[in-house]
This record gives sequence, structure tokens and C-alpha cells, in this order.
Amino acid sequence: MSESAIEALILSTSTMKSQYGPLVGAIDEGTSSCRFIVFSASTGKLVAKHQIALSQSFPNEGWVEQDPMEILSVVNGTMEACVEKLKDQGIEPSDIVAVGLTNQRESTIVWDKLTGEPLYNSIVWSDARTTVTLDKILEVVPNKNKNYLAPLCGLPLSPYFSALKINWLMNNVPKVKQAIDEGRCCFGTVDTWVIWNLTGGKDGGKYVTDVSNASRTMLMNIETLQWDPMLCGFFTIPMDILPTICSSSEIYGYFAAGSLKGIPISGCIGDQNAALLGQNCLKPGLAKSTYGTGGFLLYNTGTHRVMSRQGLLTTVGYKLGDEPAIYALEGSVAVAGAAINWMRDNMGLISAFSAVSPRTQPRVTLCSPLSRPSAFKPATFWRPCARTPAFP
Repeated sequence: MSESAIEALILSTSTMKSQYGPLVGAIDEGTSSCRFIVFSASTGKLVAKHQIALSQSFPNEGWVEQDPMEILSVVNGTMEACVEKLKDQGIEPSDIVAVGLTNQRESTIVWDKLTGEPLYNSIVWSDARTTVTLDKILEVVPNKNKNYLAPLCGLPLSPYFSALKINWLMNNVPKVKQAIDEGRCCFGTVDTWVIWNLTGGKDGGKYVTDVSNASRTMLMNIETLQWDPMLCGFFTIPMDILPTICSSSEIYGYFAAGSLKGIPISGCIGDQNAALLGQNCLKPGLAKSTYGTGGFLLYNTGTHRVMSRQGLLTTVGYKLGDEPAIYALEGSVAVAGAAINWMRDNMGLISAFSAVSPRTQPRVTLCSPLSRPSAFKPATFWRPCARTPAFP
């Protein structure tokens, strides 16, 4: 959506009763939790927020899954709870003029477009079940080159991205293959699943994704910003199961039900890309680093695609309406905050997240990051079997 369109949308709501004026909502659907946050459109002031945790399951070593229906339930739950907090302040949900969505990237969901039911759990971005498949692919790729497809999609061959996850679902879940054969199968990253459901689901839901999420599938051409027949053919994925690729800022559809019914969903972007925008890294050379479930550094390269020789990813940063796409280089570390879950659930070293800060604070104050070497290793070699040691 262009700046003028946003201004027109806000001006058209001049009868707002809220002391904050027109409001904007943001769905932040992450791996560990979902938040709904409401801001003043004119000042950026935080008005209300609500957060609900999300569960993950680990059926086998290296497998990470989430329930798509739980994701949807938590998204709706955070919004409704936040609306109640607005009402406690005397603010009506109709004062929200637009809602944007940011989401965990690469996580893969397939569902039946006739029933709206998931055909399998969401395979989370950090899932590594396709390592064996990757090894087989590399055997037939010239020089076993992991970057064989990078000139087209900007990404190395890795279980991390959506393409191999879709391929696994097609070959290992019979009802997915059947749904594809019968023309009933939809694929989406989390943004597609959420938008499709919020805008009507099987009763006319909008089947879309944005360029930032599509660029993490290994199926989108990094130059044309469209699904690439060669890439889809390489992974034997039919193109008719893929959603329409849109910009990161336009009206995709309107809430079909709930307290926000009729309000437009007018922004969609991957979570790390949203952080690039949120930290105002709008010019080439600016970068942000985020530590969440994983750790991610994105560096704005402007309208030029830069191919790294050091393991960094070439990705779409964002695309605002009809403006040219802005690209980025990205360094990704799969485990950051997730290590705290591991310390709690597997090692029993802590009982809650709140116990971490007091234990680490003395070391933080005594140790400058420039005076000692880091104990962590970068992920630039894209080795899915790599594990990290724990030091006493």
C-alpha cells in the first residue's frame, strides 16, 4: 500500500472516538508465541497488547512441528483478548483502521481447500527431517554444490527452507498426495494459512503470500518475484498448489468474522524482515540483529541483489506496494532463545525464563564482547547435522 493510500485510509476515519485517533493492529505470529499489538496510527504510541504462548512437538530427533489449528486459535485468542483490553479503556475495535501480519518464516502448512482442515502438522522452519533427502539431491548436483540454485532463488540447498518440507509431505503423507491429485491441496507458509482463514477460509478466503515469505521457500525467482517453473520442477512441486505472491503492503482482504470483522488486512511480511523495517533500516548499508527463538542479522542492500561467498542468504527484505523490491543479505542462526527452552526442558538447569537473567548478569557486566572470544559459531556453512557443545 502506498503512503498516499495509507493517509487516505486514516483520513477517512476522522470520526474516531478514541483519544488516540485511528489505530493500527499488528499480529506477530512467532514460533514460541503470538502477540496482537495495537498502536496509534498518528503517534505510534502503544495502546494495548496481548500475548499467548504456542506449543511445539518433537516427534523424532530433529523434527519440530506445530498444530496449525492451535496457531489459528492462538491468533484469534490474542486479538479478542486485546480487543477486550481496548474496551476497558473505552475504545471500540472499529477504531482499528487496518491490521498487519508478521510471522515465522519457512514453516510449512498444507491443507484441504474444500474442508479447511490441515493435512499434516506445520513443519517448523528449524525442522531437519529432510537431511537424508538433501544428501540424495546433492549426490546428483554438479560438484555437490549447495549453492546450485542460489542464482535463481538466493538460497542454499537446505532442510531449513520450505521446498524440501513440501517434497517430504508429498512423499510421506498419503493424504497430501491424494489432495494434490484431486486438486484440493493448498500450501502456505504461516502467513498464507492465517490470512486465508481470517478472510473466510473455505468460504472465499484470500490465498496469498508476500514476497518476503515467498523468498524463503526456494521456489520463488529472486529476480522476477514469481514462482519459478524450473525451481518447482527441481523439487517436483506442482505450481497450482502455491498461493499468489503479493507485495508486503497492500490490502489482501478483510476480516470475515470476530470483533475485527470488516477491517482490512493491509500488511504482510516475515518476522525478521519486519524487524528490518521496524528498526528503520530503510537505506542500503543499514542492518539489524534480532535474538528470538533463533538469531538473525539482516543487512539492507537496496534494490540490488548481492550474492555472498560466505554463506549469507540473498533474500527479499520487503516490497512496499508498487515500489521496487528491497533486498537484503541475511545471516541466520537456528538456535538462540530456543537454547533457553533446552536448558529448562532438557537439562533442568533453570525452572523458568525469569531465572536466566540473574544467573547471567554477573558475567555480562564483567565480560566485554570485544575482550573475549565468543563461544558460539556462525551458521555460514549450512550443515544441518551440526550440533553445539555445552560448556560448564
